[in-house]
Amino acid sequence: MSIVTYNNRSIANISAIPGAAKSLTHIKTLTASSSSTLSFVDGSSDVVLDSTYPIYLFKFIGIHPATQGVGFSFQANASGGSGYNETITSTYFKAYHNEVGSDSALAYDTTHDQAQGTSFQTLMAYVDNQNDDVGNGELFIFNPSSTTFVKHFISKSAYSYSRPYAGNDFVAGYFNTTSAIDEFQFKMSSGNIDAGTIKLYGIKDS
Repeated sequence: MSIVTYNNRSIANISAIPGAAKSLTHIKTLTASSSSTLSFVDGSSDVVLDSTYPIYLFKFIGIHPATQGVGFSFQANASGGSGYNETITSTYFKAYHNEVGSDSALAYDTTHDQAQGTSFQTLMAYVDNQNDDVGNGELFIFNPSSTTFVKHFISKSAYSYSRPYAGNDFVAGYFNTTSAIDEFQFKMSSGNIDAGTIKLYGIKDS
């Protein structure tokens, strides 16, 4: 059991680290600066995307596009592959609410799902590029090194668009391949990623 004592509202002593915290290992951070893409490739620039971890987590933080109202998306390459065009089947739910409280919804969005498609999979649908607009979220990849099963992913995100709207997108699906996947790439649907960071973590199974 973890025991934490507080002193002046700060953590003064931790006698044990919770299991969840111990299992999360930072691997790599990429920072965008008018970048067309951000790519994580196993074995390149200290990136690990192999059987070391059964689950990988990408956190995308402060994603700000150069172009107004564009999507943020990702794709993958199987080991030895190229082109970032693996076959995806996915689902896409979107919630939104405007600042004055007059318009809100939660609905399935067929515009951004795929049925055996090879396009980049949208994670955030319409991120704006005004100075104070930004998108944030996370993406879990399960057992990408497996050569037996398809590769599932789950993502959730929050962002601002068509001000004054808040968007909240929920995406899940799988790469329909039994080959190991060891490369992932992120980009906007149009234009560059003006700013933002993407962090890659590995999660242990015990």
